Amino acid sequence: MSESTDWQDETYERVFEEELRGLERRRAHDPALTLEDIRMQLHHLYILDGQNLDRGAVGDIMSAATVSAYEHFIAVWEQELRNPPNQPAL
Repeated sequence: MSESTDWQDETYERVFEEELRGLERRRAHDPALTLEDIRMQLHHLYILDGQNLDRGAVGDIMSAATVSAYEHFIAVWEQELRNPPNQPAL
């Protein structure tokens, strides 16, 4: 990997991990949080991302990482619903 993209990859990974940790903490501490709540937030992130704001390279990376973290979080939650803990996978 070239040095010119290292900072981009590092920024993406940092933002992705921070967002994911925040979502996990929120789920653990907010019993009222639903999967639909997170889906709605992701929908709003899609809208913001699609507005072509002049965010610059860092803003674009942060937006992409945030969206990816939400998508990942939703996929994991959906998988848990399909295969609850202590129940064998089909």
